[in-house]
This record gives sequence, C-alpha cells and structure tokens, in this order.
Amino acid sequence: MSSNQLNSFDAIYQVVQLIPHGRVTSYGAIAAYLGMKGGARMVGWAMNASHTLPDVPAHRVVNRNGLLTGKHFFGGDRMQELLEAEGLVIREDKIVNFPMHFWDPSQELQI
Repeated sequence: MSSNQLNSFDAIYQVVQLIPHGRVTSYGAIAAYLGMKGGARMVGWAMNASHTLPDVPAHRVVNRNGLLTGKHFFGGDRMQELLEAEGLVIREDKIVNFPMHFWDPSQELQI
C-alpha cells in the first residue's frame, strides 16, 4: 500500500468517525466530500481495511442505493445487526427509507 493510499485512508476514516449514530452515508458521498473524483472504490478499500480499528464505524457506509454491499467483510449478519441496533430497518440487505437516514458529509460538514 502506498503512502498516498494510507493518507487517503486516514482522511476517509476521519469522515467516517463523524457519521452520527443511526445515520449512514455512501462510499461515493465520502469520496465526493474529500474531492476524490471516482474514489468510491478507494473508500470501499478503506472500509475493508478498517475492521481492526475500533473507532471507525464502517457499518455506517453503504452503497448509493442503501445496500449493505460491504457486509461480507463483517462476517455473517454483523453489519445488519449493528445498523439495526442503531434503529435502522434492513430488508433484503437494503436500508428501509434510506434517504431519511442518509448523511451527506458535503451538506453536514464545513470544509
């Protein structure tokens, strides 16, 4: 992993740590906020690598449609369980009323 990737991962983790309890965001929303054009995949890689970091709530990052696309990295249904514990309803691996729970860092955070 290059030092640029590590720096990008750190920036991604800083944003993810700001996602409020009971809210979710998308890989693309984080990439857009950080100015990483086409960086949604990089955000996904960072989330996959974050499971050893206790203070990164990676379960709050989903795809642009509210699908739990990263759930296999949590093992079993752990991602769904964590989101449900925060009050979200999940059906068929998708967040019900996703727009209501969506947190957009570009709207919520000041650059």
